[in-house]
Amino acid sequence: MRLALAQAREAFLDNETPVGAVIVRNGELVSVGRNRRENGKNALYHAEIEAIDKACKKLGGWRLWECEMYVTLEPCPMCAGAIINARIKKLYFGAADPKNGAVISKLRMFDSGFTHIPEYEYGILEEECSDILKEFFKILRNKNKE
Repeated sequence: MRLALAQAREAFLDNETPVGAVIVRNGELVSVGRNRRENGKNALYHAEIEAIDKACKKLGGWRLWECEMYVTLEPCPMCAGAIINARIKKLYFGAADPKNGAVISKLRMFDSGFTHIPEYEYGILEEECSDILKEFFKILRNKNKE
């Protein structure tokens, strides 16, 4: 999760919502991703999507059944769907997302009977994952007031 937080910090410094993702296989780093929607001007440029795309290219296939993902924020519906479709074995995430989360918050996609059901665990470095988001949005609100 610390590597995912490092990706979130890079996104923060690039004026992107600070979310980072990491994919590992057998304890070895496969890929990283971070939000790039604002600078890339593309709704698909979420941290999880970037990490999955890089992992598929590196490993030479779309089935990531031996892989685990670490992400700083609970995935949205698009990203939860990508995790399911990529057959990721287990997801670990830090902070819940009460507004857009699709694992435990707004939706419970992993409990919906899809062909592949990833295991998941949450609350990993939750405070750190939450704090970087709070700081980012506080700065953004202050900029908007000016």
